[in-house]
Amino acid sequence: MGIHPIRVAGDPVLRQKAKRVRRIDPSIDRLIDDMIDTMRAAPGVGLAAPQIGVSLRVVVIETPEDGLMALINPEVVKRSGERRLMEGCLSVPGYQAEITRSRQVTVKALSREGKEVRLKAVDSLLAQALEHEIDHINGILYIDHLSPDDELIPVRPSIDDRVEAEVAVG
Repeated sequence: MGIHPIRVAGDPVLRQKAKRVRRIDPSIDRLIDDMIDTMRAAPGVGLAAPQIGVSLRVVVIETPEDGLMALINPEVVKRSGERRLMEGCLSVPGYQAEITRSRQVTVKALSREGKEVRLKAVDSLLAQALEHEIDHINGILYIDHLSPDDELIPVRPSIDDRVEAEVAVG
C-alpha cells in the first residue's frame, strides 16, 4: 500500500477515457488500497484511478453518511433533477466553483469482490461524489461544467480538514 502523487489539471491522463477493468485480480486490489490511502492523505471524499496516473475505471469514495466504497467500471444509469453546489477537486487544487449537478443519481458498478452493485443517491454528498468521480474516468473535470459566467474561487487553507475534504470531492 502507498500514497501516490495526485495528477493535476494539464496532465493528459486526466483527459483520457479510462479503460474498463476486465478482471479483478490482486493488482486491482492493490490499486484500490493505494487509492484509499491517497484519498485519505489528501484529504478528499473521492478519488479516481486516473488521478494517480492509472487509466482504469476504478473509483473510491468515502462519506461520513455512507462509509467507504470502491467501485469498478461504474456508470450512471439514471439521473434526474438539478442542484447548484460548491465543488472542488484534488486535481484542481486551491479552487472551487459553483456548478450544476443532478439531484438524484443511480449508478451500477462492480464491487471489489466482483459483485454487481447498484447505488441510488439523492441530494447528498454521495450523489455529488458519484457524478464527480465518474466524470474523472470519462476524462472530464468539474471545471468543464462551468459556464462562461461562472468563476473559480480561490480556497484558503482550512483549519478543519474534514470541511475542506467535503468540498474537495476528488
